[in-house]
Amino acid sequence: NHDQDHVHVLFRATPHTEMAKFLNAYKSSSSRMVKKQFPEIKQYLWKSAFWTQSYCLISTGGVPLEVVKRYIESQGRK
Repeated sequence: NHDQDHVHVLFRATPHTEMAKFLNAYKSSSSRMVKKQFPEIKQYLWKSAFWTQSYCLISTGGVPLEVVKRYIESQGRK
């Protein structure tokens, strides 16, 4: 799901996952895929960067998955 200026991604990770490496790999891979599928987007990018260097990572703890899904699906709606 997306808002005007950011994207929500829900995923499961093990406690041993190196989150910074995982997120940077996700951003690199998705950037390559978008640029390949939509080459015209390159003219709108700042120094060819699709994503910013920053990210926000929030763990959900014991919250039921359906509650998190509903929250994400409701984002971006006015």
